Amino acid sequence: MKIAVQIATIVLWLFSSFISAAQQADKHAVPVISTDTLRTDSVLKVCKSPGNCITQIDVIDIVLKMMHKDTGKRTDTGEVKSKKLRTSIVPAAGYTLQTDMAVLVAANTAFYTHKDANQSTISTSLTYTARNQVIFPLQTNIWTKGNKYNVVIDWRYLYYPSYTFGLGGHSGIADGYIINYSTIHLHQAVLRELAEDMYAGIGYNMDYFWDIHEVNPPRNKATDFETYGYAKTEFASGFTFNFLYDNRKNSINPEQGNFVNVVYRPNLTIFGNTANWRSLVVDLRKYFMFPASTKNVLAFWSYEWFTVNGKPPYLMLPNTGGDPWSNTGRGYIQGRFRGNNMAYAEAEYRFGISRNGLLGGVVFANAQSFTEQASNNFETVAPGWGTGIRLKFNKFSRTNVALDYGFGLNGSGGLFVNIGEVF
Repeated sequence: MKIAVQIATIVLWLFSSFISAAQQADKHAVPVISTDTLRTDSVLKVCKSPGNCITQIDVIDIVLKMMHKDTGKRTDTGEVKSKKLRTSIVPAAGYTLQTDMAVLVAANTAFYTHKDANQSTISTSLTYTARNQVIFPLQTNIWTKGNKYNVVIDWRYLYYPSYTFGLGGHSGIADGYIINYSTIHLHQAVLRELAEDMYAGIGYNMDYFWDIHEVNPPRNKATDFETYGYAKTEFASGFTFNFLYDNRKNSINPEQGNFVNVVYRPNLTIFGNTANWRSLVVDLRKYFMFPASTKNVLAFWSYEWFTVNGKPPYLMLPNTGGDPWSNTGRGYIQGRFRGNNMAYAEAEYRFGISRNGLLGGVVFANAQSFTEQASNNFETVAPGWGTGIRLKFNKFSRTNVALDYGFGLNGSGGLFVNIGEVF
């Protein structure tokens, strides 16, 4: 789950029977070997020219060698299309600006419903953090025969004391305080193939927040939450209309391709909402190798989150890190900015450091803007920037452990960790 950016305890993952945070819930999870990459006895080699090849290694290879095991016996389980369940249950640890240190038990199962279907996955975890937060997701991504249908489920329970800083882009770090709440999210959708790499479908989302209360808010003035409409409970319910185009060959670590995801959600009183409101999310991503003769990747991400009309509950307003992966706004804590509309853009350059593929690096920059309550205009831009390293966790699926340090305005900054790329 990426509601909090989690780092798996790598040693524990290495002993797992199914080593693939890499093969999570994505239709192109099976790795594709580029024209300059050869597979020999399940070992990847990158070749600049015939006879000039470098064997690719990952963290698993290193640990196996330390244990005096034969790394040549490793196979790419992602290419074996069996209906057999491949299950892993592992303890792990994590860290985010929002959660501080965290411990969790994670489990995932991968399988194929048919030999010509993409890999299906079911994953869950139970997390407890140093800030007394509890995070319990259940996520599935099921592909039917011929990939005609894709069934996506994202259910979550959270007890989640977390920071808020008010509305708009003019808030300061000193404005931050904690809102305590519990919540259940029940999101699900069914998409049907329209054409190659293109899907459309319908879903239903329900979000319920209860026992909401402010903890030590600023004194002698009303908070933005109180002004906006403080309530002990918040509820939202509505169907979603979904469009997806994804021609990336490996969505975990894309080298080339495009991704377009559009979700329109009308929340109407007939579905139990106190008032009508509608939201629209447009997620666009572009990847290409730069320079073209290298494996380095230049990636662009645009995430636009709009309130089309009406008044969403405060905790469901667009906010920093409020995307499903909690990855927008590196350089700032989750919830740092919040408003009726969010405009976000990011660029990242990913490059290799070691020839054997074990170590890589990135540099990134992003910018976010939120509309102000009074004017409904975008008046400020909050830039973020930083750098990071990539440690190859699984060479078959090209999954990296991503360790980034991001900076923002007014001294904001911190460590951001992912299994897999940020976008």
